[in-house]
Amino acid sequence: MSDVLEINVPTGERSERDFTADELAQREKDQAEAEAAAQAEAEALAAKEAAKASALAKLEALGLTAEEAQAIAGI
Repeated sequence: MSDVLEINVPTGERSERDFTADELAQREKDQAEAEAAAQAEAEALAAKEAAKASALAKLEALGLTAEEAQAIAGI
């Protein structure tokens, strides 16, 4: 199975070929970067949720009800 489909637009000629070593290396690098970015985004979201939960717990520790704490936090 070929990895790359090249189409010559003026002639309509289609040719299939495998990735070159450079293209394959770039593809693997791009995939690794995308996975790292997705992981970083997931970690940032988890940290934000943890901070929100911590803030709510602190507000409740001050004597507010859960509903009051959520109202202050805008939840």
